[in-house]
Amino acid sequence: MGLTAGQSYGQSKRQRKKAEKAQTEVEKPAADPLLADARQKEAGESFFVDGVKYSLLEEYDKALERFQRSYALNPNNAALNYKLAETHMLAGRVNDALPFAQAAVTLDASNPYYYLLLAQLYSGSQKYDEAIKVLTKLTKDIPGTEQYLFNLADLYLAKNRFDDALKTYEKIEKQYGFIEEVSFKKQQIYLKQNNLEKALKEGEALIASDPTEVRYPLAQAEVLANNKKIDQAIQFINKALNIDQNNAQARLMLAELLRQKGQMTEAVTELRTAFSNPSLDIDAKVKILIEYIRQLPQPASKNQSLLNTTLDLAEQTLKAHPQEAKAYAVAADVQNLANKKTEARNNYVKAVHLDNSHFSIWNQLVALDAELNQTDSLLAHTEKALELFPNQAVFWFYNGTSYLFKKNYARAVKSLEYGKKLSLDKPELVTQFNMRLGDGYNSLKDYAKSDEAYEAVLAQEPNNAQVLNNYSYYLSLRSQDLPKAKALSSKLVALFPNEETYLDTHAWVLYKLKDYPAALKFFEKIGTTTKNGTIVEHYGDVLYQLGQKDKAVQQWQRAKTLGEASEFIDKKIKDQKLYE
Repeated sequence: MGLTAGQSYGQSKRQRKKAEKAQTEVEKPAADPLLADARQKEAGESFFVDGVKYSLLEEYDKALERFQRSYALNPNNAALNYKLAETHMLAGRVNDALPFAQAAVTLDASNPYYYLLLAQLYSGSQKYDEAIKVLTKLTKDIPGTEQYLFNLADLYLAKNRFDDALKTYEKIEKQYGFIEEVSFKKQQIYLKQNNLEKALKEGEALIASDPTEVRYPLAQAEVLANNKKIDQAIQFINKALNIDQNNAQARLMLAELLRQKGQMTEAVTELRTAFSNPSLDIDAKVKILIEYIRQLPQPASKNQSLLNTTLDLAEQTLKAHPQEAKAYAVAADVQNLANKKTEARNNYVKAVHLDNSHFSIWNQLVALDAELNQTDSLLAHTEKALELFPNQAVFWFYNGTSYLFKKNYARAVKSLEYGKKLSLDKPELVTQFNMRLGDGYNSLKDYAKSDEAYEAVLAQEPNNAQVLNNYSYYLSLRSQDLPKAKALSSKLVALFPNEETYLDTHAWVLYKLKDYPAALKFFEKIGTTTKNGTIVEHYGDVLYQLGQKDKAVQQWQRAKTLGEASEFIDKKIKDQKLYE
């Protein structure tokens, strides 16, 4: 075999390998720089495209990772810097976005979107002066960017640079002609500058621009009214009504101005007309009604004229908005104040039927159910209210009360105990629960818990009439701790010397103590005039104990006629004998 070039006879194996490697390296072609640049550019574009894709999918972390890999390959690409800034901003990283947005503008000063993003970032950081510089340069240096003068004017307003804002609006009007929004903003600037003359002149320009537009004279009237020029304001409102006589907003404004002038009858007439118009927003009507409600005295009947006006406005609201829960709720509020309890309750029912999400309306409804002794409704409404508001103690209170009325005492104390646990931070409400629990446990013959509940009330409210009455009466019925019962009932009649129910309780305690002459004095005070059968029956019992059997039978017969007598009443009358 012959020797290859570069080899010589007698070379070592290591020498031969070294020579072969050198030859190979000589034969390998050098890297092409143009090809490397192309591959780098291609990789950068691929990362950029992926970043745009992830940005559109709102996967900003993935988008940023791709953009940053592209940036490492091509940091001087304006579009790439823009996308990095935009994505950082969308991800909530304004500080990270700013350098890239600045770089984008520097790299390509002809793209308006780069300026807008930079201005937006400055504004978001409340760097309004910097944002103003960016938009000023944009609108000055790049043709066709006049629309961004609006953004520039807003920035001037944010900095209270009113004169600069006015100059900017003048440029806008020169470019685009009359624009309603610009005119209104100029007017607001003049008002802030206390330049009423120019503000009114701007308002006149608005009116002249379209004499058929009702909003313009109304806006002028509002400016005049706010500056105490009432008569002039009324003139412009009348101009608005000549354009649209059914304009509810104009009627409302006129009503208020007439009220300020003391022309109450005319003001109410305008207000009623406005309220009867369905186009007037329900919230505006409710707001006015609430103000009227606040003006009503306690009781509301002390100002019957104002009360009648408020009731009428509420009725107009109902007629105009028959499907609005708010209309029924506010009407019910007024009716409740007017002592029209049944009407109020019915309207609260309609309100929760249309919208059951308001705790305050349910609260008013169940309170009226209880006040009007609507036991079945109270139970049904509290059950529904507890489905919606299970942590509201007041609904557990009324629910337990409804079960007391229905004589389902076990359910009553269960609801009351649960509600009491929710009220531990509200001592007054805990007292209300204990009052009811005292009654409920007594009916369950759990006298220890009943007494405990009553004692808890008296510890907080020693003069609580309901507990003094019920506690002493139940003790007397049980013939238990009668001296304590007497002490409680004595305190009760000292506090309320003319309340027949309390006098009956005290007299009955004395009866149980066999102090019949003392008991008779109290029964004689109330027994001849009362319409309560229980009291009359007790009166008869005392007479019998004192040996006045004929008079006792007469009172028993009267008690039966009145009703509410005991189960022994017929037997007492028939046998002319006392049964207990």
